[in-house]
Amino acid sequence: MGRRAKNKQGDPSPLLEVQENAGRPSQKKLGKRKADDVETTKRPAKKARESEGKPPKPSALKGKEKGGAKATTKANSTKPKPAKQKQARFEDEDEGAGSSEGWEDVEDDEGLKAQAKSLFHGSDEDDFVGFEGDLNDLDMDEADQDDDMFRGPVQELDLGSDDEDEPELPVKGKKSKQHERPTKIIPTGSDASSDESDEDEDEEDGPITIKNMEARSRALDARAAREAELDAEEMRQAELAGEASDDDLADVDDVDMDEEGEGGEEGEEGFVLPTAEELEEEKKRGGPDVHTVQRRMRECVRVLGNFKRYAAKGRSRSEYVQTLISDIASYYGYNEFLAEKLFQLFPVAEAIEFFEANEVPRPVTIRTNTIRTRRRDLAQALINRGVNLEPIGKWTNVGLQVFESSVPIGATPEYLAGHYMLQAASSFLPVIALAPQPGERVLDMASAPGGKTTHMAALMQNTGVVFANDANKARTKSLTANVHRLGCKNVVVCSYDGREFPKVIGGFDRVLLDAPCSGTGVISKDASVKTNKSERDFTLLSHLQKQLILCAIDSVQADSKTGGYLVYSTCSVTVDENEAVVDYALRKRPNVKLVESGLEFGRPGFTSYRGKTFSDKLSLTRRFYPHVHNMDGFYVAKFKVERRTKVKPAAAKEAEADGEEATAEGAPFAAFDESEDKPYLEEMKRKRMKQKGLKVPPRTKAAPAEGESAAAPEVAA
Repeated sequence: MGRRAKNKQGDPSPLLEVQENAGRPSQKKLGKRKADDVETTKRPAKKARESEGKPPKPSALKGKEKGGAKATTKANSTKPKPAKQKQARFEDEDEGAGSSEGWEDVEDDEGLKAQAKSLFHGSDEDDFVGFEGDLNDLDMDEADQDDDMFRGPVQELDLGSDDEDEPELPVKGKKSKQHERPTKIIPTGSDASSDESDEDEDEEDGPITIKNMEARSRALDARAAREAELDAEEMRQAELAGEASDDDLADVDDVDMDEEGEGGEEGEEGFVLPTAEELEEEKKRGGPDVHTVQRRMRECVRVLGNFKRYAAKGRSRSEYVQTLISDIASYYGYNEFLAEKLFQLFPVAEAIEFFEANEVPRPVTIRTNTIRTRRRDLAQALINRGVNLEPIGKWTNVGLQVFESSVPIGATPEYLAGHYMLQAASSFLPVIALAPQPGERVLDMASAPGGKTTHMAALMQNTGVVFANDANKARTKSLTANVHRLGCKNVVVCSYDGREFPKVIGGFDRVLLDAPCSGTGVISKDASVKTNKSERDFTLLSHLQKQLILCAIDSVQADSKTGGYLVYSTCSVTVDENEAVVDYALRKRPNVKLVESGLEFGRPGFTSYRGKTFSDKLSLTRRFYPHVHNMDGFYVAKFKVERRTKVKPAAAKEAEADGEEATAEGAPFAAFDESEDKPYLEEMKRKRMKQKGLKVPPRTKAAPAEGESAAAPEVAA
């Protein structure tokens, strides 16, 4: 016997009579299931709801005849699963509780109706408010409304609204992925762009695909150029504003102080520069409050921007500078030595931007391994895996910037297959500047973990040979692993001190020296640099770098047909490790000269810094900053090594010049005769001994005659 028949009510006849008297149309017209007849005989509670919903059914049917039948069918067909779940729940309750709970005292049809109203009227109203329950509850809600009210809500479920929402789905997903992305890496000074413009262009271009990737890259470059023009125009307008703009800035600062509740009434005079004694007491108490430091830094920047206008009487510029450096050190977590060293590299306002940029992580970038794949194919494969990426910029054709990824970017099948390398954008620059050619012999003096080495091998198309050296033998393990993973077959891994390389092996067409440095350009990756660097560290590092660059120059084959180039790079922004080292190499190796690096962006190197004057050619080197180019701080210099020529000392040059003058006058130049000069030398020696009071030995030969002595000077002349 089936489950439904087993759990039937004992006497279904009263329920059948109620159904006959209801006068309602067939439920099949409303799209109900055929099994409802069985359910109504089985559950009196459900039938009570149906009997209570008798009056609205003819009106609902009438409404369908007027044009609402299609919408009603749609409404009934949209919730089949909730009705089924509720039916199963009622069946379980009937089986477990005996299906007679609440119906013991009901004997006739009228009592059934009254009991049903008392039991279910409140719950039906709740269902009406939330539009929850099965199809019978929906019918019960319709009983309290007329035809117009019935058609109103149902028409909201029209298929047309679903069709309009479907094309918006990919756009919504696109916005969620692209929202608040990092600043793009492009070769301009300031790359800040608003999120609204990004979203507008994303809506116009649509999802990133292989077809529109190149067009999007060109669009990014064009937009960057337009923004650069706008920034230049704004700067020109700001300069023309002059004193008026200074007044506006002062007003803005006063408003900011009013909002913070500090010195709002006193205006500019609300800030008083603390003295050295007050700063010492502040440190003893545990340091100043964060808001106090922020306000003091802002005021110091404003005063130093226009010292004559805003400086307090009797306070020097150095006092403001020292206070600002001390606050920067405490606010950002630097030691005061490093804070001062980095502060001196920039103007005051730009220095704050540099310190702020070091607190923000740089964008995640990857380099396509062209030995195994193309950038277009790699981008499409990663997009299919849920990675949101775009080309870095026009200065590289292998870089991709990753904005968001639903999978670990360092564990994808493409990464394990060697299709790309996780590499910072700044690490592309030295290899682009070196530009190794196929078939050359290239040396990478400090190569671990292998990003630049594998990049050079890819540019050389796995031809020639690349010597990948690293002084730390433990780091060669990761270097070897990356070389094998990326499929580089022209790489020789070795572990020597870079200062021994001219003796170990030489004659390279090109040499890349990414020298060990202090890491002041990668503080966003390694915050320990803020506190563990002292003046002694910079002295030792610069000394090591000077030794390495001389050895690298000596390792280059000057008469190479295709090369003869050296690229020196560091991930530091200090002058001690960059311009000072390059200028030292130019002075120590006269056969070396600086050439264009081939990088179209970046700031030129310093030709003078804090009283030190360097070669004018140092303007050919390139500096990169995190707050300007949105990449790690970096320095790149490119040398051309030429043949050595013998350099004569200054005395020899002067003698040569005198000889040339004498020859030009026509006087013959005669060599000295030692036998003739010997008597004169002995006589001079005797005179010196007499003057010193020494015993003079007797003469061995007679002194020369007067005629001979007169003739000798003429010959000497």
